[in-house]
Amino acid sequence: MVGLIRNRALSSVATSNGNFRLGAKLKTVTLGCKVNQYETQFVKEGLHSIGYEDADQDTPADLCIVNTCTITGEGDSKSRQIIRRMNRNNPDARLVVMGCYATREPEAVAKLPGVAEVVTDKRELPDLLGRFGVVDIPNGISGLSNRHRAYVKVQDGCLLRCSYCIIPTVRPEMFSRPLEDVLEEVQRLADHGFREVVLTGIHLGHYGVDFNQGKPKSEWTRLSHLVRAICQRVPQLRVRLSSIEATEVTRELIDVMDEFNDRVCPHLHVCVQSGSDRILRLMKRRWTRKHMIDRCLQVADRLHLPAFTTDLIVGFPGETDADFEESLDVCRQIGFSKIHMFPFSARRGTPAATMPDQIEKSVKSERGQIVRELEQQLKRRYFDSLVGQRLQLLVEGIDEDGTAHGTSCRYATIQASGDGFNENELVDVTVTESTSDRVIATLSGVQTPSAL
Repeated sequence: MVGLIRNRALSSVATSNGNFRLGAKLKTVTLGCKVNQYETQFVKEGLHSIGYEDADQDTPADLCIVNTCTITGEGDSKSRQIIRRMNRNNPDARLVVMGCYATREPEAVAKLPGVAEVVTDKRELPDLLGRFGVVDIPNGISGLSNRHRAYVKVQDGCLLRCSYCIIPTVRPEMFSRPLEDVLEEVQRLADHGFREVVLTGIHLGHYGVDFNQGKPKSEWTRLSHLVRAICQRVPQLRVRLSSIEATEVTRELIDVMDEFNDRVCPHLHVCVQSGSDRILRLMKRRWTRKHMIDRCLQVADRLHLPAFTTDLIVGFPGETDADFEESLDVCRQIGFSKIHMFPFSARRGTPAATMPDQIEKSVKSERGQIVRELEQQLKRRYFDSLVGQRLQLLVEGIDEDGTAHGTSCRYATIQASGDGFNENELVDVTVTESTSDRVIATLSGVQTPSAL
């Protein structure tokens, strides 16, 4: 895989710190997932270390970086739109494009207006910084712009070959970050005032798999070991897991979530995609609906009122009304409080793109509306179950009347009343009522800690 493509017509634009004045202006735009947001922050921090400053919205930049997404056709389109807009609004800037769309179609990206360089391999990011004059390459990040929760990338790459997914072709090399590197980064984020980290990766449940080849199981390092180590090393933080396969929520991971129930959010975003065994086979998923339901029930048996959220694809080729109803049934049985619904998007280069029985857009739209209505019902049911419960709130904002709002340990948006809230702190609140989109609570006391 080529690491970068340079536009020769723009090769005279400065590529080292010595050629840029101190305080050169930087703009970045990120599309897509938490991993992309993390990688943009990594690049920004490296450039900040040599004097780059973030440009105001109306100030032309000297350097623009666009981190692209290709998970859907819409991601490709938005990426192209953003690149053109950045060039139009910053005509004298050096424009660098990175991310999954840049990896997938580097030649097409290189031909877009103003593009000076295309980074096609995420492992080239340290080299990119080096070309701009960064000598001390960051080992991770120290913050996350405009966010109260910090994303920590612990793993990259996916070895699976789900028939609908393009990501394994643009992030094919699986690797995990050394545990000690992650611990140092998490400690740094805590020292900079963050009180929640979200562990993320392209296939989070495979953290450590590459470390363990050829070792006996007694010497393995897995996600459960990483979560335990973070809880023991940095006790002032709470830890949340990002997207994970239900069957990779192992007994060992559940044990850690239970043991450190004052540290690990009782919230799991499990990737269902479909509740029909027939469609799951066509998707080349590795588990059945029973596997997913049983694993979530195991979690519910061990943890107190855990929150489950999910991804669901509607309109996969060949999906019948009966298949779709099975997906709805799985959602009801598990009780998801949030459903990220995606109409099937045919991605060129994936087996599903050429499967027979492609579903009409109108049918996808109808099914999507049904999922949205079910999501509202399930969310309200779950929020109702939280009334009277004590939850941990990360304060993300305070209104003029002193009302605090933010994200709970169970991923419910909270609006809380009381005296003495401080932004970016963890506090205990008691839920007094629920609405269709949030829970209402009163202050119980500053987190001391207590069980989430």
